[in-house]
Amino acid sequence: MSMKTKSIFIAALMVFGAVLTSVANNGTESANGLAVVPVKGSNVYKVIYKGENQGKVKLSVFNKSAELIFTETVSQSGFILPLNFSNLEAGEYTVELADANGKKSQKIVHGVVNTPANYIHVSKLVNEEGKFLISVKNANAINVKIYGRNGLIFNESKDLAGDFAQVYAVKVPGELTFEITDANGNVKTARF
Repeated sequence: MSMKTKSIFIAALMVFGAVLTSVANNGTESANGLAVVPVKGSNVYKVIYKGENQGKVKLSVFNKSAELIFTETVSQSGFILPLNFSNLEAGEYTVELADANGKKSQKIVHGVVNTPANYIHVSKLVNEEGKFLISVKNANAINVKIYGRNGLIFNESKDLAGDFAQVYAVKVPGELTFEITDANGNVKTARF
């Protein structure tokens, strides 16, 4: 990792360190969770963390070869932290958080890579009953279908202008299947 890249990461952390937003102490039941979402029209990704207790959280970023390219320790029970990937090569990266309860990680695809034009990701939020995150990179439109054990329970089409991320709350018991289709016909299916 070049000194310039390291300096950009450190500068971003210092500038935004003063404005870390606590999301864990909002008067509701706290649960450990991690989400990494792109900031539309930029090379910045927001790391959103919600923890149960005040304590040290180690943030690490790894490249596709599993090499550590950035690490920082934050002492917050919850925060939103921007990471600037402007000077990093295009490719897949893993953002990992380690706290007293273990490790959580999420993969992101940064820049243009030799994969399908639209990167689609579906994940269940940890300790958030019935909540799922859907994120899509570089899409014009998507269709989201959610199936329960008795068939289709949700169908939504969205016109987009780039990146998209949304949390869906599904209060149907049993196994769920998510099917996300983009305008190019790429389909992502996930079962929970």
